[in-house]
Amino acid sequence: MTFLAKSKRSAVIRRSFLSAMALVIASAPGAASAAPPLEPDVEAPPATIPAPKPSWVYVNRGFGTPGFSIWDTATGKMLGLIEGSWLADMEIDPAGKAYYVAETFWSKGFRGTRQDMVTVYDGASLKLQTEIAMPGRILVGSRLKNFVVSDDGSTGYVYNLSPASSVNVVDLAKRKFVRNIELPGCASLISNPGVGFSALCSDGSMATVSTAGAKPVITRSAPFFAATDDPIFDNFVVDKAKKEAVFLTYTGLIYTASLGANPKIAEPFSIQEAAGVRKGDTKPLDINWYPGARQQLAVHAATGHAFVLMHMGEYWTHKAECNEIWEVDLAAKKVVRRMVLERSFANIAITQEAAPKIIVSGEDGALVILDAKTGEEKFKIKSAGNGVLRTVGPS
Repeated sequence: MTFLAKSKRSAVIRRSFLSAMALVIASAPGAASAAPPLEPDVEAPPATIPAPKPSWVYVNRGFGTPGFSIWDTATGKMLGLIEGSWLADMEIDPAGKAYYVAETFWSKGFRGTRQDMVTVYDGASLKLQTEIAMPGRILVGSRLKNFVVSDDGSTGYVYNLSPASSVNVVDLAKRKFVRNIELPGCASLISNPGVGFSALCSDGSMATVSTAGAKPVITRSAPFFAATDDPIFDNFVVDKAKKEAVFLTYTGLIYTASLGANPKIAEPFSIQEAAGVRKGDTKPLDINWYPGARQQLAVHAATGHAFVLMHMGEYWTHKAECNEIWEVDLAAKKVVRRMVLERSFANIAITQEAAPKIIVSGEDGALVILDAKTGEEKFKIKSAGNGVLRTVGPS
């Protein structure tokens, strides 16, 4: 693998920081007179950015570092920063016209009057457009499925827990809160095109909520996974265009589900057996290959290939960072490649280009961009953020 020269890497970081600061400053009152001068060798960033591109990745900057940075994997440059509070969740408008952030504030820091909302930012300028107040939301960091948006971008679904599980329905077109739907025992939301949303439940089933009528209609599948013995990782992948979800369990079982009013879940297969090694199990002190880390799974839609972070360990080492990526042909149920990484990582994503790039990051906040075909390192960016990654397309 190749590395950027130190001087080039420093220049990329400096330009990225200045680009981000310029966009943040541009959104503040009186920004035209308050903006500091740029370095002579750095081009002034544009006042706006284009609609989201398949080469972009959005980085949740992580615990204690609010906001979501936008990076172009084609250039290694930072394009902007979407503001967000502590433990906020971000979603992208499918039309690329806005960014939505589900977040929480208190009037006196972390005490006082609590305010929960979906904040709307303009997709081009990243300026604040409006705030949509709602009753509440769960406060959990680095999760992709606490806040999801419908395939047409008209509706947002925000998971809440106060004290029972429920979902806030937000009309993103009219910019208003609609209603709260109680959903006991379920979490990890799935945008279900043409229906409403689905969620995974503690009994191992999938609940589906039809929101078209005046009153929501809730149905449940038969239990299909062992929530107590072999749970599903909550940062799974949903492809709204294909109406399909891909799930991964702690032992390494891969499930695919066809979404709709009555989701169909296919029989799972073992990623270890697909690689020609022993199947994962729940036996204590039994060392084997297992998926792990925070965001374990990415899927390239056009090829139908999944990319999974794997490590050697025993069952319940699911939080360990991983030093291999296993590429899985989901249709053939076969691991077609194992990529050995120079070090361990906690998050993985993949761009949806014809020649995709793999993005990985770790607890140190470094963002590494790899050529998905060759494994060559294209860029390494320090201090980009250690939270979950999001690309344009399945996530």
